[in-house]
This record gives sequence, C-alpha cells and structure tokens, in this order.
Amino acid sequence: MPPLPAEHLRVGDCLVDIPLREIRAPGARRPRRITPKSMGVLLVLVEHADRVVSRDALLAEVWPDTLPTDDVVTQAITQLRKAFDEDRGNPRYIETIAKNGYRLLARVEWLQPEGAPAPAGDSAAAAPPAAVDAAAATATATASGYAARSAAERLEPIPPLPGSARPRGNWRSILGVIAAVIGLVAGLVWWSLARQPNLQAALPTADPARVAANTARAYRLITSMPGFELAPTLSPDAAMVAYVAIPEGQRGTAILVQTTDQTPPRQLTQPSGLAEDSAPAWSPDGRSIAFLRVEPGVSCRILMIAANGGAERELGDCDSRSPPTFDWTPDGRGLIFGSMWTSQGTVGMRVLDLASGEWRAVPYDPGVGNLDLWPRFSPDGRWLVFVRNNPQGDFWRLPAEGGTPERLSKLGADVRGWDWLPDSRGLLFGRMIDGDTRMFRLDLDGGQARDLGIESAQAPAVAAARPAAAFVQRKPYFGLFRVVLGDTSQGAVHVVDPLFPSSARDILPTVAPDGRQIVFASDRSGSTHLWWADLDQPDSLRMLQGVLPNIRYAPSWSDDSQHLTVVGTDAEGRNALYEIVPTSGKVTRLPAPVAEPLQVVQLPDPNQLLVLVGGNDGRMQAQLFDRRRAPWRRIATLPDVSQLRLDRAQARLLFTRQTEAGLWQVDLQLSPTSVRRIDANEPVSDRYRLWDVAAGTGELRYLDQQPTCLSLLRRVADPSAPPSVLCLDQSRRSAINGFSLSPRGDTVYLALAKWDGADIGYMDLPEEPKTFVPGWLN
Repeated sequence: MPPLPAEHLRVGDCLVDIPLREIRAPGARRPRRITPKSMGVLLVLVEHADRVVSRDALLAEVWPDTLPTDDVVTQAITQLRKAFDEDRGNPRYIETIAKNGYRLLARVEWLQPEGAPAPAGDSAAAAPPAAVDAAAATATATASGYAARSAAERLEPIPPLPGSARPRGNWRSILGVIAAVIGLVAGLVWWSLARQPNLQAALPTADPARVAANTARAYRLITSMPGFELAPTLSPDAAMVAYVAIPEGQRGTAILVQTTDQTPPRQLTQPSGLAEDSAPAWSPDGRSIAFLRVEPGVSCRILMIAANGGAERELGDCDSRSPPTFDWTPDGRGLIFGSMWTSQGTVGMRVLDLASGEWRAVPYDPGVGNLDLWPRFSPDGRWLVFVRNNPQGDFWRLPAEGGTPERLSKLGADVRGWDWLPDSRGLLFGRMIDGDTRMFRLDLDGGQARDLGIESAQAPAVAAARPAAAFVQRKPYFGLFRVVLGDTSQGAVHVVDPLFPSSARDILPTVAPDGRQIVFASDRSGSTHLWWADLDQPDSLRMLQGVLPNIRYAPSWSDDSQHLTVVGTDAEGRNALYEIVPTSGKVTRLPAPVAEPLQVVQLPDPNQLLVLVGGNDGRMQAQLFDRRRAPWRRIATLPDVSQLRLDRAQARLLFTRQTEAGLWQVDLQLSPTSVRRIDANEPVSDRYRLWDVAAGTGELRYLDQQPTCLSLLRRVADPSAPPSVLCLDQSRRSAINGFSLSPRGDTVYLALAKWDGADIGYMDLPEEPKTFVPGWLN
C-alpha cells in the first residue's frame, strides 16, 4: 500500500502525530493521545476536508466488516474535539451537520520531514488525491486491525487515451529512445559521484535531540478503547493481559482479558447492580485470576475465576471503605494481603489459604501506626517486599518465612504500584512527581531509584516467566468548575462550565474566607504555579511568581483573606513554607524548623501556625508552632494525621488519619483529650483529601464516586442534619487532591476531568545498563 504523504499534519492550530496517535493543541503542556479509531475518523475527514462526511461513510471506512453501533462515531468525534480543545458551542475544527454527518472546518497541512520535498500547496486538497486516499486507508487499516480497501481499489480506473492501445513507432525509434535513456542515467551517476565530497561537506551534522526524538519508543500501547483501562496483570508467559475497564453499555468496571498483541478484548467478569470489579492478579500457574468486587458502602468480596472464564469462586470478605492490596503466594495456594481494617482495628500482612479459607498472620512486627501495602514475594522465593506508609512510602523487605523488616529505600514517595523484576535484583514502580506519574527502577544492591523516561506511567506488572512488563499510561486533564447548589432537597445544581477556560491542567481550587478570591494550581504557563483571581473580575487572573507549589495539599488563607501560606519547592528541591500576599505578589519564605513540611494551616491566632510534617518512617503528624520567636517554638504534636482543615465556624480542627477511614476533630491547641471521631465511615482512605468545611457555616461536604455518578457530593459528620446527596457530574471524575466550598457552603469549586483516558502499555524489559545513564533520577 502506498505510504502516507507524511507522518505529521497540522489541523488548524494543532499538530497531529499519526504514528503516535497524538494531538497537541496550542498552549497544551503535553499532547493528548487518541484511539486508533479516532485517528481513522480524523484521516477520513482530512481526506474530505470542508465536505460533509456521513456517519454511514465513517462507519464503512473505519469499522469495515463489523456491526458497530452509531455511538462509536459519536465517541470518536467527542474524543477528537477534546483533543483539539474545541468548544462544542463554537466549533472551529469539526462541525456537526444535523441528521447528516460531520465536516472538518480547519485548514489542513501535511508536514514533511526536514529535508524532504514538500507537496505543492498547503492543504489536504493540494496533496495528490491518491496519496491522501492512501493515507486514510493505511491509517484506518492500522487503527482497526482489519484489511481496509486499498487506495487503488477505491480509485476508478483511468481510461486509456484514444488510439493509445498499442505503442507507435518502428524499432529504430525505440532503440534510439533506449540509448538516450542509458546515456542520461550514466551522466547523472557520474555527476552525483563527482559532487559526493562537496555534498558530504555541505550536509549538516545530525542533531542529537532530533535523533533522540525520532527514536522508536521502548513500548507500545495494546489497548485503545474510549475511556480508560487500569490495573494490568500479565500471564506468566506475557501472552495475555487482564485489566480493569468499563465495558461498552455498562456502568461499572469489570475484568477484561486480551492478548498482548492488541486483539479485541473479551469480558471475563460480570458484576451486577452497582458492584465494580478491580485489582486483578494472575496466578503463578496461569490458570486463574483473583480480583475484588466492591459495592460502595455495602460489601467487598475477594473472588477468583478461571483465566478462560467460567464460574466465580468466593474466597473471603474485605472492608468496602478500604479495599485491600494483595498478590499470590509463590506456590499458588494462597493470597497475601497488605494491612487491612477489621472490626478489631488495623492488622498487618496476612495470608489467606485458598483451600481452607483460613487467615494466618505473617510472622513479623508491623509496629504501631504503620500501613504495609502491596506485598509481593520475589521471583526466587527468598524475600517479601512491601510499601510502608504510602503516600510518604518506602520499600521494605523481610525474609519470605517472616522476620525483621529491613528498609530498602529512602524515597518518601507517593508510590503508584510496583512489581519485581525477573532477576529478583530490582523493582519496577510508578511514582507521582509534580502532578505526573513516572516509572522508576529500584536496584536493591545500591538502593538507587532511576527514572526510565516513560511519561505518565504507573501500575507496572511484570510477567513471571518472561522479561516483559505492562503498565498504565494515563494523562488526565482537569478544568475548574463552579457548581452552584440549588434546592438540595431536590438535588438541584447549576454548573458554570468552565470557570477559567484553558487547555492546561487546573487543580486545587481554594476560596478565601471573604468568598471573593480564589487561588488554584495550573500548568498553563508550562510549569505548575499558583494562580490568583478575583471571582467578581475574571480578567484579574494572574500567576503568582516566586513559588513552585506542592500540589498534594491546597494553600491556606488567613482569616482576613489578605495572605496565604503554601508548601513549595526550594532551589535544592526540598519542601519549604512560603507566605504570599496575592494582591502585591510579595513572597516570603518562612523559617519553619521542620525538615519535611507537607501541609500548612493558618489559625485564628496569627502568631500560631499548624504544619503537617512527614517523618523518616513515612508516618505523618501535625505540629503546632508559636512563631513569635526564632527559632519557632513547638507547642504540641498530634500523630497519625493525613490532612488537616480549620473549621472557623466552630473553632476546631478537623483531620483524617493514615491508618483508617473516617473524620476526627481536635481543639486548636491539639489537646489529646479533645480528640473525637465524628464520622466512622467517610472519607475512605484513598479519598482522604476530598472533603471541605464551609468557613461561614461549618457545613461539611465529602466528594464521593459511584458508577451512576462520578462526582457525588454528600453531607458528612452531621447526624442531626437531613441527608443531602447531590450529583455534581455524572460522567466526569474529580481530581483527587481536593475541592473548595464557598463560605456559605452554597457553591462548590472543583477540578473535573476535561479528558481522562488511560491505555495499557507493553514492553520487553531491557538488560540492566552497565553504566549510569545521564538524566536518570536518584
């Protein structure tokens, strides 16, 4: 089949990378990946630029020999619009023609590689029709995996010119033409050889950056459904992958299985009602897959199913507020679980025997207040490694038969999944850094953690019998939304969409006590900064320079709304406290006597400051300081805290814990006798930042998630008030690091996903490099 006219094209102001299926919109921090089907639709629209293409034509071109529903076209167009960052109310790229089809409005230009001759003209119409047609056919065939019709089949045969059925002329004229051609070729060869030294001298030297950019990636994406695919697990021979996704036409997640060659998946599990399946784990013998089935607030069950399908077998129960982490034992006869919540409190790692259904504790001392997650036995069977006290997590190990834990790393990292490398000498893990996830290798011999250079990668899973790994590549983009709550008894809401339009990622909105000012974190400048605005004057939006904020926790406003404090990164890459006056832009570094500040809270007494501090063991605690003297004097300490908020209306502090679900209160002096649990169920452990308290009324709200509503706001910790459950958005997920209530509690400011897709990546694991690679991070 003829090649594409080029591998890149410009559509309007956006750049399209066809092989990588990526679209970069102006001002976007990174490109957005689209599915192969969406790329096929785009190329068909490019082929017929400025003409209407019917839905039937798109189905025939991109989904040949299949029986898809009309929804697949709608989903592809929706994904393209999001990638182009297009406002549906004012289309600039794709126009919907009611009851007919779609038309590409934007100007199209095929971009040739540097040094290659450019085609005449700069639009799709300027490219040869056969070449453009071949481009659409090639991309469509690649996208769908089906044999699309070739360009030659779609072009009508060219009729011969009149009288040209036979060559004309005698044998002497034919020999003359042949001799002339031979002479011309010989002359061109001599001329090119004579110029070769001069041409070599004139050629520019290769640009290392360009060579690196054109180097093939070490991985390929093996899933491409709309939405997201998460939590991969590989069969021992790496031939199959199981993962979590939402099947077409269903609300909740299920376990899907496919080959690692990107064949269509099949649905393995069948959850019913509001239940969702998650956390698949392939057995060592390759025959079974264990997983969790959770119905939020109702039940959590541990199940097992044959890898080729069949009846499900129930293995045990778990706590729906905090679904456990687990893996198989090396002999395949049991499952090992990380720290779990029980009716007696938090317990350390345990093993579930599949034959008897009995639990037994791993013989080790978990210590007090530690959470040990994601336990996994090494491939050689000698060690058991786990992550302790995430999100300030580090790797620990102990002998497989039990013993004394030994610390392997000093990362204090937000770990996003991990697995053993086949040689048992290292680990592969995902880590959250500055709002993005990266994949690292940890060498157990030297203790170094090195960046593998794969963006937005997390949740790696390594095959047991082959050096190959699967992982999740997820690039969510969030926008700020203001949701005005109406009659809460009727569940009414009014969404203003969006608050500050941009193609960037906007998160962590924080409203001042005066209700007029807002700050949030955004990468719209190219790197993450704080931005400030007067809500009554949208044009007042501007960046607050001088601070690179830590985006795990929101800044804290003073009672008079004149200044705010925030944890940011200093020039050496360490966390520090800063005070900012937004109206003037003045930034002051505060001399806090703590090594690892994580969150800061301003109190009604301006001479006191509350700081959430991370310890060397990963456990977090709140420390209250008197800052009237230097160095600051520490007044009190509160252990086992994961987030703090000030309740101005009731003059108290509210907090969550690392070790269990729920919400607690304490007085402003952190008196131990004042600590009291005010909600036993929410927030759950992995949504510990998704709650807020209204400054003026003290009303508490929690942002939950259910299959029927991905952003569900509910009232918590107030049994005397009538229940209040509001669906803010059925189809868009909120960012996990927080939202903000207005002082009266009648308006919610939150970050919702403008685009949130995830694909499963697959790669063969390279051999360990013999020398240190520049750019890898310790």
